[in-house]
Amino acid sequence: MHSPAPLPPTNSPSPASRPSRAPVVPAAQRGTGRHRQRRKPSSSPSTPEAEQPDALAHILRTEAAVSGISRKAAAVRQQSTRLWPRAVLEALDSAVAASRWESALEIFELLRKQHWYEPRSQTYARLLMMLGRCRQPGPATALFKAMLSEKLRPTVDVYTALVGAYGYSGLLEEALATIDQMKGAADCRPDGYTFSVLIDCCAKSRRFDLIPAVLDEMSYLGLECNSVIHNAIINGYGKAGMLEEMESALSKMLECGNNVPDIYTMNSIIWAYGNYGRTDEMEKWYSEFELMGVEPDTKTFNIMIKSYGKAGMYDKMMSIFKYMKKRFFSLTAVTFNIVIECFGRAGNIEKMEYYFRLMKIQGVKPSPITYCSLVNGYSKGGLLDKIPGIIRQTENTDVVLDTPFFNCVISAYAKSGDIKIMEEMLQLMKDKKCKPDKVTYATVIQAYTAQGMDEAAMLLEMEAEGFDKKLL
Repeated sequence: MHSPAPLPPTNSPSPASRPSRAPVVPAAQRGTGRHRQRRKPSSSPSTPEAEQPDALAHILRTEAAVSGISRKAAAVRQQSTRLWPRAVLEALDSAVAASRWESALEIFELLRKQHWYEPRSQTYARLLMMLGRCRQPGPATALFKAMLSEKLRPTVDVYTALVGAYGYSGLLEEALATIDQMKGAADCRPDGYTFSVLIDCCAKSRRFDLIPAVLDEMSYLGLECNSVIHNAIINGYGKAGMLEEMESALSKMLECGNNVPDIYTMNSIIWAYGNYGRTDEMEKWYSEFELMGVEPDTKTFNIMIKSYGKAGMYDKMMSIFKYMKKRFFSLTAVTFNIVIECFGRAGNIEKMEYYFRLMKIQGVKPSPITYCSLVNGYSKGGLLDKIPGIIRQTENTDVVLDTPFFNCVISAYAKSGDIKIMEEMLQLMKDKKCKPDKVTYATVIQAYTAQGMDEAAMLLEMEAEGFDKKLL
């Protein structure tokens, strides 16, 4: 493997990560530049509500910002229309950025009730993009209807966000119908970004049969196939394990001449070969991209570390890890998580714990994924007595334990037949306001069934059915 000196990676945006063209907060509502903090609401609040700005501002400066404003929204939804603009708008920004869609929609409803609120299509576009990321087509449809009820004309950005909300949820027929609506609306013709989102949705849904017709439509409208679209197709084939088709798509990209492969292309190809255990081809393409002038980034090396670890090639895995340190690439939480997971899966508890300690020594903050990997490693090694210590460690940090973490813990005790502790962990999960999901219920029900606890399994199945109905 060659060892190029690291250069800044190419910043070619991918369809899924492209930022919104307009901020969620309209300038007219928030103020701009250095005068933003000096701007005051147009009318003074009454005495009882005069305390709300300070309370909201205090909430916003804690890690519980979004949940805090959500509770405030629920408490004052009926009576308050004179909340402090900056507090509500910052809370909405925070919720959208964190993809907490339920909180974001609740705060947005509160925003719409304020006397200073003015409908803006940019706000709706940002919210629709968030709902697309969260795979929430139903709320996206409702939000789009709310926008129309406010007599706002949908823009290209709004329609494109709606295409993503449907497409990323697998509702490609609805996404295509939205494209047709755009073509029939004045000044809303779909642009290159709209089609890049649509093609990315088709690729992620593995509906490659739809892509040629979309490309023909682009050509008819005079739009060129850019590198973002080529990368979406290449990545889609790679994720689907269609490696020959992936190479063919890369060849078409090279033949175009106008679209040069970039770091996104490289990482898609490297990931595909590495994920399917074809490390020889992974190394070959690493060298090929070097010759094309594409410089690897931290994500490239993380992909290679995971690929070598998955293939049991631990010497090569650690050589990449050392190379990153030598060349001053950032050893991120993702890097350490991959190494910890690989050694835990291999049952090498000593090295798993060593790299966990090294992670903390080097000032890299563990994430819920880190603790998941530790739990899985201890479970595989039969060291369940160490799991409570992991949970206690998280109590002394600001890490918020999520559903996948508790699923790991519950699964560990379920596999060992420790039903009582499994139930305690399920209760702890609920106490932590962490919602069980389908995986949680399936794991516990299977454990009950294996122990002959049919009545307990039946009761939990009823609870799971109620959960499913709530989702629907």
